[in-house]
Amino acid sequence: MALPDQVLLSDLLHHRVRCDQGLDHGPGVLAWMHPPVHRLLGWVSRPSALRNERDVWRLDQCRGFSDQEVFVKGPPASSDPITLERLPTLLDADLVDARGERLGQIADLTFVPASGEILHYLVSRSDPRLPGSSRWRLTPDRIVDQQPGVVSTALQDLDDLPLARSSVRRDLMRRSRGWRDQIQQIGDRAGDRLEGWLEEPPWDGAAGWVDRWDEATDAHDHRDGAPSGHASGGEEDLLDDPLDGWEESEWEQESQPVPDPAARDRRFSQRRDGRDPEEFDPDPWV
Repeated sequence: MALPDQVLLSDLLHHRVRCDQGLDHGPGVLAWMHPPVHRLLGWVSRPSALRNERDVWRLDQCRGFSDQEVFVKGPPASSDPITLERLPTLLDADLVDARGERLGQIADLTFVPASGEILHYLVSRSDPRLPGSSRWRLTPDRIVDQQPGVVSTALQDLDDLPLARSSVRRDLMRRSRGWRDQIQQIGDRAGDRLEGWLEEPPWDGAAGWVDRWDEATDAHDHRDGAPSGHASGGEEDLLDDPLDGWEESEWEQESQPVPDPAARDRRFSQRRDGRDPEEFDPDPWV
């Protein structure tokens, strides 16, 4: 069973240890490391919750990983929690900047199983026990000094380190910012297209239609004797005159007013009484 190229310490401690005899030695609880050279030497498991005895495993005893178990070869070394608390470690140490101000806390590390070399540490700004919090990658060459519980660096801010894992809040902010930028771009493109439509002719070929209209106007002016380029009557010259072909007599005949039926009846009654309609005075008081 081949070992992976690199392993996260928290993943190793979450696996239960099973030896070559088939015995279950419990889950991992503690890392055994040598901070001056940034190397992981092994880890500690708890075989029973009712006893204070702890099993210490060397890293070279590891033979492979499964989804829930890590397989080891050989017997472990027994120890007690009081002795293991004296082991030096950089885990849970405070990370300070160049001014001595606290930036965060070392919460995890990534190592090479074959050699135990620590590739980088993972730093948490807040409590590392909070789920979904962000992690920043700190390489050993960025460490200036280290003391029990304190790791000094020349950093100015925690954001100077590369982000290894973003929190749920940062992911949501990044996605919402991306959505806002996309909506802004869509709005800008729509505005540009609308401005382009307003600047273009109302339909395709409008410019050619205008040219044909000018040519027709010029031809009509030449036919009527008007100089070229000057319209004699505007747009009305291109239309047929509705009075063409009408005789003046017919127009006068058709344009006579329609007689009023009431006046016709009144004149008929006057003729019947022997009075002249032309001499009839409609005002009876005069």
